This record gives sequence, C-alpha cells and structure tokens, in this order.
Amino acid sequence: MNTQRRSLRKQYAPEQKAKIVLELLREDQTLAQVAATYGVHPTQLRKWKTQAVERFPSVFQDDTVAQRELEQAQAREQEALYAEIGRLTTELGWLKKKCGTLHASR
Repeated sequence: MNTQRRSLRKQYAPEQKAKIVLELLREDQTLAQVAATYGVHPTQLRKWKTQAVERFPSVFQDDTVAQRELEQAQAREQEALYAEIGRLTTELGWLKKKCGTLHASR
C-alpha cells in the first residue's frame, strides 16, 4: 500500500515549481487560489516559497566568490592528499627497512 501511495503523488519539475512560486510572489492571487489552480497543498506552497526566498540571494552571488570558494576547497583537499602521501611514504620506507633487516638476518 505504501508504494501505491508514493505513485499517486504528483511530481513537479523545478521549472514548474518556480512558475508557481513566482505567481505566489506576484500576489495577484491568494495562496488558496494558487493552491486550487495547481492542485498543490498550501503547506507545500509555503515550503517552496520559503525555499525560494532563502536561496534568492545566491542568484546574485558573484561567480568569482563561488570560484574562490571552490579553489579553497580544492586546495584543502590537495593538502590533505599530500599529507596522506607523506605518511604512506614514511610508512613504506619503515616497512622496507624492517623487511631488509629480516632478510639480512636469515
């Protein structure tokens, strides 16, 4: 029964959600009217509107800021990888030295 319930739910494309939220923001119709027009529960519409308004400032975010953040994240990851390489190299050297000692004692 649970799988049937999921299949009955409407799926909305991001473009369609954006169109509906834009109608809400225009305030030409009430929330209830928009909900009735599109067959979406008012609570869901409020959620979409809140998400859109919260994410709205990122639309105007400078691309260079986003690029800089990405570069910083990559630099941190690269630093962590170099640290891992250093540890593994040191460990490998120690193991080679120990194995060399074992072979020499035979």
